[in-house]
Amino acid sequence: MVDFEEIEEVYKKLEGKLTRDDFKSKVEEKVTMMNGLCDSKTAAMLVASEFGLNETIKIRDMTGDKGNVVFIAKVISVGDIREFTRDNDTIGRVVNLTLADDTGSSGAALWDEACDLVKIGDIKVGQSLKVKGYIKAGQRGLEVNVGKGGSIEHVEKEVPVSIKPLKINETKPGMNGLNIVGRVIDIGKVRTFARKDGTTGKVTNVTIGDETGKIRLVLWDGKAESPGFNVGDTVEITNAYARENTFSNQTELNLGSGSGIAKSNCVVDYSEALTPISDIGINQAYSVAGHVSGIDEIREFERQDGTKSKVSNIYISDDTGRIRVALWGEHAELVNEVDIGSEIRIIDAYAKSGRNEEVELSAGARTRIQIIRK
Repeated sequence: MVDFEEIEEVYKKLEGKLTRDDFKSKVEEKVTMMNGLCDSKTAAMLVASEFGLNETIKIRDMTGDKGNVVFIAKVISVGDIREFTRDNDTIGRVVNLTLADDTGSSGAALWDEACDLVKIGDIKVGQSLKVKGYIKAGQRGLEVNVGKGGSIEHVEKEVPVSIKPLKINETKPGMNGLNIVGRVIDIGKVRTFARKDGTTGKVTNVTIGDETGKIRLVLWDGKAESPGFNVGDTVEITNAYARENTFSNQTELNLGSGSGIAKSNCVVDYSEALTPISDIGINQAYSVAGHVSGIDEIREFERQDGTKSKVSNIYISDDTGRIRVALWGEHAELVNEVDIGSEIRIIDAYAKSGRNEEVELSAGARTRIQIIRK
């Protein structure tokens, strides 16, 4: 026999959808049908679920063993719909969202027909949704998958959101689900590349900073072409992941299809950390300021792939020393814009061992050069 006191709490949540006796009877049937494999409380929840009741949980309470979950959250970011080919040669579709409530944020993957809600504009940033899906480990941690058996409903009430931004100096390779607020320091050129499947992709690098440091942000495809912000703006990044750049050995932020970036009204303090020339080591990027104390001519050269480029050298000095700077590619033209005594600032030049094992700076594609005074 089922003790009704054990299941009364569940019954109250049905809001009069059936009588107490009917509910108790259905719970008893469920226990019998399950052949004793579930207790009365579990059976009551199964019955309640059949009548449209799904208890919602908070994002912070989601764990890999929860299975099906129901939660209410606000849409923080909406990714691009991506098509892929399954093993049986059918075409699948997926789109990633970032959802948040007052306890945290989570990624959500909408599969196949569920993608249509994004395609027709029925799901937008800022909306409140009631989501039913299956939670499992994804590439960037736990995520909720909404496919067959899942559902999404619009909710009228406002969902309070609590997303604590991470400081840039707290970011480490391998971290995911990152939310960071920073000021845009630099926006690089958009580069086109060929993927292994023959399609064309686009990528650009954006540098952002806060009071603790700066970090490079990698934007792909649509986000690279139309970032929606300018140098000097403050941006809020959601659900990004961090990895180490194997060339520079520095941590970078990457935005996947479920990540978001948008302008923010937050005030962020940032100032470039300049290194005295005498303190420059090797195998690391530095930012320096000083006056031009030597200028060489531009030289053209041919790369191994047959393409041509150019290089020039300048020397800069500060109160602590003097250093040679190799200017590669477009930077080589700087020698035509400055004179001896010109004040310049070189941002993110890579230090290495040069002639006679002296330390020198190399200004390449990742370097920014500012002429302070000609």
